[in-house]
Amino acid sequence: MHALIFAVQEINQDPELLPNTTLGYQIFDTCIALRRAAEGALWMLSGEQYITPNYCCVNGAPLAGIIGDSGSTRSILMAQILGLKQYPLISYFASNPLLGDRNMFPSFFRTIPSDEFQMRGLAHLVSFFGWSWVGLLASDDDYGQYGIQMAKQEIINSGACIAFTQNILTGQPNRNAPHIVQVIKESTAKVVIVIASDSDFLIVMEELLRQNVTGKIWVGSEAWVTSSLLSDKQFLDVLAGTIGFAIHGGKMPNFNNYLNNLQPSKYLYDSFMKELWEKMFSCTWNSQESRDILMANTTIQACTGNETHKDILTEDIYRVSLNVYVAVYAIAWALQSFLHCIPGKGPFQHGACANISSFHPWQLLGYIKNVHFQTKDGRHIFFDANGNPPALYDIVNWHVSAKGTLEQVVVGSYDLNAADGKILKVDRSAITWSNNITQVPISKCSPNCTPGFRKVIVPGKPHCCYECTPCPQGQISNQTDSLECHPCSWDHWPNLQQDRCLPRTTEFLAYEEPLGYSLSAASILSSLIPLVMFGIFFHYKKTPIVRANNYFLSCLLLFSLFLCFLCSLGFIGYPQPEKCLLRQVAFGMVFALCISCVLAKTITVIIAFNATKPGSSLKKWIGVKLSLCVIVFCVSIQLFVCVMWLTFSPPFSEFDTETKPGIVIVYCNEGSAIAFWCMLGYLGLLAIISFIVAFLARRLPDSFNEAKFITFSMLAFLSVWVSFIPAYLSARGMYTVAMEVFAILSSSWALVVCIFVPECFIILFRTNMNSREHLMGKGRGQR
Repeated sequence: MHALIFAVQEINQDPELLPNTTLGYQIFDTCIALRRAAEGALWMLSGEQYITPNYCCVNGAPLAGIIGDSGSTRSILMAQILGLKQYPLISYFASNPLLGDRNMFPSFFRTIPSDEFQMRGLAHLVSFFGWSWVGLLASDDDYGQYGIQMAKQEIINSGACIAFTQNILTGQPNRNAPHIVQVIKESTAKVVIVIASDSDFLIVMEELLRQNVTGKIWVGSEAWVTSSLLSDKQFLDVLAGTIGFAIHGGKMPNFNNYLNNLQPSKYLYDSFMKELWEKMFSCTWNSQESRDILMANTTIQACTGNETHKDILTEDIYRVSLNVYVAVYAIAWALQSFLHCIPGKGPFQHGACANISSFHPWQLLGYIKNVHFQTKDGRHIFFDANGNPPALYDIVNWHVSAKGTLEQVVVGSYDLNAADGKILKVDRSAITWSNNITQVPISKCSPNCTPGFRKVIVPGKPHCCYECTPCPQGQISNQTDSLECHPCSWDHWPNLQQDRCLPRTTEFLAYEEPLGYSLSAASILSSLIPLVMFGIFFHYKKTPIVRANNYFLSCLLLFSLFLCFLCSLGFIGYPQPEKCLLRQVAFGMVFALCISCVLAKTITVIIAFNATKPGSSLKKWIGVKLSLCVIVFCVSIQLFVCVMWLTFSPPFSEFDTETKPGIVIVYCNEGSAIAFWCMLGYLGLLAIISFIVAFLARRLPDSFNEAKFITFSMLAFLSVWVSFIPAYLSARGMYTVAMEVFAILSSSWALVVCIFVPECFIILFRTNMNSREHLMGKGRGQR
């Protein structure tokens, strides 16, 4: 109220603003009641003590405009009444967005920003501190309900969630405080946004104090966040650390001097002055009622009127008072436009100008819409199309002062017209939370999901309430609260924590592996055995047993066995493309040669036995030609299969990343599985034929008992490779290759042991059996 009086007096003393014009004022107290607000609006329109609707009894200076009301609900009522007559109404505290509707309220303006901007800012503030789980508390009037709707929508749009929504029931004496406090206690939300007046929130705060509810962070709207009513020392444990939006504060030069010069003796009939005096000095005026108060409370002194303001009025920054001050200046600058109007160039019909001494309210309304001036603290004031001023708020934080009381400290700003584009500015280092904690409190429905986990929404709950689930195998998340996990590249694999990718381990049958060097050593050592046996046969090539068992075929068979042992080395080591191309083919050709030699030996034995019969025509087949023909024919078929294989679908090296997690298996893809199994099947066919032929020749005289050994060798050979098939198909990685190497070595050893070991044993240790007489059957009966 005194800010209005001070502004009027200052303008009247300003020689440049409204020269030769004096502003006057009338003050009407609405007593925070709708009925009184309506009564005051009608009283101002009528101009007399008694209200006469639709009739103006004003004599003298015209009514320029109305400053007020402070409440949104009362301002809505007044704006509807005054809008009918197009009287400008400028509120200093009504922030309901509904008042920006120019169709409903064509003559309403305000010097406080609309809640539309504040609620957007509150959501921005919540997001700035990383709070995703907040409660909402609002009064059940227009201010609270419109505010809570907008705040809720803005908070949800920013990605946060609402833990609870409660209304302060202003129609109830206790404001429904017990129920509200119970909800706050049971909620896991640490942050509560309150959109209410300080008088309504005070009752809830007293209930919070009674139930000892602490540890919450209160985010306040401009209606209470700078309240002296709630800054009382008793609320220190509950409200310390509060943060919120405050009306932008600024300086009002000489206003302190004006207040310091106020004396009750100058305003004997001003009841407001007496009330102000009692509030400032905590005293009471001498009356029957006050005497009763003094007797009941000895700490309260009687007011004398001589108290000094020196230690009381030390405030430099004003907020609500500044809004009133600016509203008065807005009307003054609009009136100034009357003086600057040039006849013929005016804004009205035919370029007319209005007379400042007698004008219609709609004429001033047009000027207020376009008013633009600068305050003494440097702010530019204007109204947008909806009657709103530039949106600017201070962000204040409630600190515990050195005296142990609560004080509001400005820690940032919210300016939609910021020159640098940074709308929200907050000095984190200047903020102190409850219990003097400097670290930002956490308010989440669920804990953060660490890297290696992802968020999974729980059905039926807000999206902020989630579970943390480990990433699926082969995927990682390297950020906190990741929504998705991402797979590593093909040659990388997650670490144990699944928060980063590491190069995969490469697996193949390497020489450095125990299994690799064991098999390679076995292959090399095994290959020496056929060479040793070849030396024995070469040295004893003229002995009967060597000659009887076909020296040429035996040497060729030993040579092929030597190659069989060595070809297994092609399966050990890194699978180079060239190695993949040749190793299976080399294996197939060498074993085809080996089994062809066995088959040739068996056929030779049968022919040699039958050729000894009188008149046999098989004598001409005895010799090397038949053996060579059999070998060439059998090997040629295998050669044809291998050539077709290499031509149309050759083997190639490949990487397997699916079989073993975290391991890249480097292996040789056979190209054509059909060709591979045809090659292997052909070897089996040759072995079966050799087995059948040898089996049929097993009953030949003992002199030609090599057929028995061949039968056993082919039986062992077939057993090895029949066992190899399921083992090969079930093995994975380097063990697949190891199985094939083991099968090669085992089947080769089967041939060596079953065919050549008995013969070498006779040659070296049973020399008496290595004689022509023994082979012809002589001397057996002497044993």
